[in-house]
Amino acid sequence: MIEHHFYEADDHSHDVTEMLRGAGLRPTRQRVALAELLYSKGNRHISAEILHEEAVRARVPVSLATVYNTLHQFTEAGLLREVAIDGTKTYFDTNVHDHHHFFIEGENRVVDIPHDGVGIGRIPQAPEGMEIVRIDVVVRVRPKR
Repeated sequence: MIEHHFYEADDHSHDVTEMLRGAGLRPTRQRVALAELLYSKGNRHISAEILHEEAVRARVPVSLATVYNTLHQFTEAGLLREVAIDGTKTYFDTNVHDHHHFFIEGENRVVDIPHDGVGIGRIPQAPEGMEIVRIDVVVRVRPKR
C-alpha cells in the first residue's frame, strides 16, 4: 500500500516546500509554484491543461509537458490521486482519501460522491501474486432531458 502524505489547504502555516520534502520530492522552483497553485484552493479536481493555464496566468514559466510530469510525480509520491475518465481524459484530485466520483458529461467536470454514496458488495479475488490497491467508481451524469 502506498503511504499517503496529506496536505490541508486551509492550514496556512503549512509550507509546500516541506510537503514536497516530506513526500520525498526535491522542492524545485517549478514544483513549489505548481504545488502552491494546486493546493491554494482547497480540494479540487484539475486537468494538466487547466493547471497549465493557471500557471501561465500566474506567470509561472512552465511547459505543458512539465506540468504533466509534475502531476505524475506528485501522484506517485501520494500527493495527488489520478482519476481517469474513459482512458481519454485524466484529472488529478488533491483529495487522496478513498472516495468515488461523478463525471458531469457536457461540462467535463469531476465532483466527489459523498463518502457513504457508494457501497461495493462483492470484490473479485486479485490475480495470483497481485493485491487490490484501490477501487475507483466513476458515475457518469448529465442534466435531465
